Amino acid sequence: MAELTPGNELARYKHFVDVMVQLASILNTDELLIETVQAAAELCRAEQAWILWLDDQEQVLHIKASTLIGTSYAHEPDIPLESSLPGWVLMYHKPVVINSAVNYDHSYGKIFYPEGVKIESIFSLPIATKDKSIGVLEIINKRGNDFNGQDEEIMASFARQVSNYIYKTHLFLQSDLVSELVHELRNPLASLNTAIQLLQRSDLSEAKRNHIFEMINAEFHRLSDLTTSLLDYARFESGKVRLNLTTFDLTKLLSESMEFMQMQADGKDIKISLDTGDSDLILTADRDKIKQVVLNLLNNAIKYNNPGGRVTITARHSPTELSFSIQDTGQVIQAEYIPHLFDRFFRAPETEKQSTGIGLGLTVCKQIIEAHKGKIEVTSLAGKGSTFTVSLPVSQEFHTKGLINILNTPG
Repeated sequence: MAELTPGNELARYKHFVDVMVQLASILNTDELLIETVQAAAELCRAEQAWILWLDDQEQVLHIKASTLIGTSYAHEPDIPLESSLPGWVLMYHKPVVINSAVNYDHSYGKIFYPEGVKIESIFSLPIATKDKSIGVLEIINKRGNDFNGQDEEIMASFARQVSNYIYKTHLFLQSDLVSELVHELRNPLASLNTAIQLLQRSDLSEAKRNHIFEMINAEFHRLSDLTTSLLDYARFESGKVRLNLTTFDLTKLLSESMEFMQMQADGKDIKISLDTGDSDLILTADRDKIKQVVLNLLNNAIKYNNPGGRVTITARHSPTELSFSIQDTGQVIQAEYIPHLFDRFFRAPETEKQSTGIGLGLTVCKQIIEAHKGKIEVTSLAGKGSTFTVSLPVSQEFHTKGLINILNTPG
């Protein structure tokens, strides 16, 4: 690739075309936004770039993607529309270039920035789909000189194309989810329809009637789980999930989860054990969402286990990291399927007959853990079963101190 240096404009336009071709092939919204901010910074020869996403209900913006390495945005402070530069850009759907932040008079609202970033110049552009503003792309600190007319021309085209690509990924996601939802609704709805017809028979025995009621209850919960999984996944994909951070004892959470799943385990004569060592396991995270992960992993460990098997929960910590593992004694997961376990709608062929889910549970677990800057991994060995391990930073203080400040410049 030709170097993007001042005066090499042909190389710049060629790079622009190459970037547009690359972005057009991406069908995942999060991946598209990450590639977008990286491309925007490159095209303008700038230090940083980020995308601020609109929360329609709250009428605020929050960072959705950034070139800042190793940063999670799920619980950063919100940016108000009324008093901010990006809010003005979004509401009036007009770009703004400020080449001297130190002399900026706040005429478009205050500049917001992540802690540790010094803003000298900023180029803020609206992102819209189908005439609806959905976010703002901000490019920070052009290297060597000011943002100029050519920057504005190229990035106006860039923002328009990216807006179209975002709309395309949303359509793809919606059509994919709707298609899967319709497919998965057919079986439980057919079962419920059959049950209702059977209950209308006058010659039905009391035992048979009770059995049908149990089936209706099971199908009801199946439908509830299905819709919950789809909604959880869609919220994470749209960036509307916000973490509610508290400090809590992980040992207590694991014990609660084990007790909750005990009846299901007893039904298959499966023993659950918990080993948390001798130390306190204090974690700062969203307790409800971490518990959602634990319950999902425990449910899978029981569901795919052998009758009379075991589930072992182990938790440990280091000065900076806390981890817990859930190990079962079920059948081995084939090596070729392990890289796909966290893909949406994926179910290993050998488990499809045992599961009534749609293959989103592990995907949502991964979304939750990554929102906490953690990771989730799996190993599976013949004769030993499968082990899912979650690792989390002990503290989220870096995020709770307020990563976004107001740039108080003279004006």
